[in-house]
Amino acid sequence: MRPDWQSWEPELRALCDRIRETTRGALLERAPEELARPAGEGAGDVTYGLDLPSEELLTAWLRETAAAGPLSLLTEDAGWRHAGPGPDGAAAELDGFDHGGPRIAIDPVDGTRNLMAALRSAWTVVSFAPPGAGVPRYGELTGGIVAEIPTPLAAAYRVLAAPRGGPCRYDERDLATGEPRAERDLVADADDRADHGYFPVFRYKPDQRPAIAAVEAAFFARLEEREGADARHCFDDQYISNAGQLALLALGTYRMIVDPRALVAERQGTTTVTSKPYDVGGALVCAAAAGASLSAADGAELDFPMDAETPVHFAGYANAATRARLEPHWLAALEVLEV
Repeated sequence: MRPDWQSWEPELRALCDRIRETTRGALLERAPEELARPAGEGAGDVTYGLDLPSEELLTAWLRETAAAGPLSLLTEDAGWRHAGPGPDGAAAELDGFDHGGPRIAIDPVDGTRNLMAALRSAWTVVSFAPPGAGVPRYGELTGGIVAEIPTPLAAAYRVLAAPRGGPCRYDERDLATGEPRAERDLVADADDRADHGYFPVFRYKPDQRPAIAAVEAAFFARLEEREGADARHCFDDQYISNAGQLALLALGTYRMIVDPRALVAERQGTTTVTSKPYDVGGALVCAAAAGASLSAADGAELDFPMDAETPVHFAGYANAATRARLEPHWLAALEVLEV
């Protein structure tokens, strides 16, 4: 039995490689209209044709892996599944979590829409929790992986992997050969600048954009007035992948990222499309391990069950110094929602 992150990390990284190869193979071999066609509504989101090969791969992987030892697996399409060795040596379905094996959540393709259009990379997110009797919470995660699925024209891919608390390991590899191009531990800088960088506030659905934009405008007005920021150099980036957003935060490309969709919907008494635990858990572990400072979008501590339904909002800062400088202005700007 292998209950710990260290013993599972190599296998899970290899699984991410298989997901990358399978997804890219579908992009290169199948018709675009087939891949872009909605195939159903999974436990977490719409499943597109491009999502199906990786979901099928994960089902096969669960059968193969559970034949050797018990585990629970959460995927976007199927939700939580539990399996372990059966009497005939093959994997058998188990009743629940209390089997002594790990609890693993995987979003195989976070950023499907970008990848289908060859606009941006998608990412595989792995969230690892040790054995337990029920659905793990974010605070129970002991490891995470964020692995890039690049567009068809890319020459390299990136993988971030970390135990909780770090270090966060960064690997960049040649897409054709798999040979390393760069390897290092990610360590956050100490810069707390309020401009000359990317400070995105994610606003996905058109009906929420006016409210989120009002908060964003109030936030940058405060930075100009109270921090001397030059708003011309506070750049935006609407990346439709929370995993991609958090990878860029861990890399220091983003100085701040806020996804306030669930918070805005909660305060306005509406519903909307939001981030979900299975597509951010492992990415948040990696970003924190790299030195980013994270919270819920209202400044509270992040805490949620690792499922495919719970709405999640979050704020991330490149380091603790950036958070100390910018978070008070973001929290003050949220008061615009109360007017």
